[in-house]
Amino acid sequence: MVSVLQRMRALRTLLAIRLGPGAAILPPEVTRIHLDFAFRINGGHRGARHFWRQFLPRLKYHNPGVPMTVTRHEAFSSPATLTIHYTSALHLPSKAAISSTTTPLTSSAPVPQSTPIAATVTTEVINMKDKPEAEILAKLMEITKAKTVRPTEEEKRMIKDMEEHQTRTDKDRAVQAVETARKKREKAMLAKAQGEVDALIKNM
Repeated sequence: MVSVLQRMRALRTLLAIRLGPGAAILPPEVTRIHLDFAFRINGGHRGARHFWRQFLPRLKYHNPGVPMTVTRHEAFSSPATLTIHYTSALHLPSKAAISSTTTPLTSSAPVPQSTPIAATVTTEVINMKDKPEAEILAKLMEITKAKTVRPTEEEKRMIKDMEEHQTRTDKDRAVQAVETARKKREKAMLAKAQGEVDALIKNM
């Protein structure tokens, strides 16, 4: 039987990828996203690296039909860019669907069937150098007009349950810390008293 702690950990992991910054639905015209930045954060590549580590996984999760590639290099003096590839309505498959695990308003819809990748007609480049990850994401959302994924009622309930569980856990830890400190004090006092008794007996 799964313990409450294991269940909460599983829920936390699930919600961490489904919700939060980067959880968004790209329009069908977006056919690919490519990041190019340095291995190290020197030279203004910190924001690009953080965007890649923190936000890109959610974006990929909700847009499985959109290839998202990354090129990293040693030249931290070079640009850090995010390139958005677009197609036109004429190049979209006849039954184009948003390639995502979600609908624009929920994050629990079934995964749609994959569609062929349309040819790139145009691109747009975001300069990520010296930009914080939140600014990079905001620019991507603005340019693509992506739709933020909102939590469903069930997910809201799950979040509330986790918060309540965390509050109870914090309280229990605080009580345990007080009890542990009390026992340590008592043990120290007993040891001190025992030492004084032993010294008294030795000097008799």
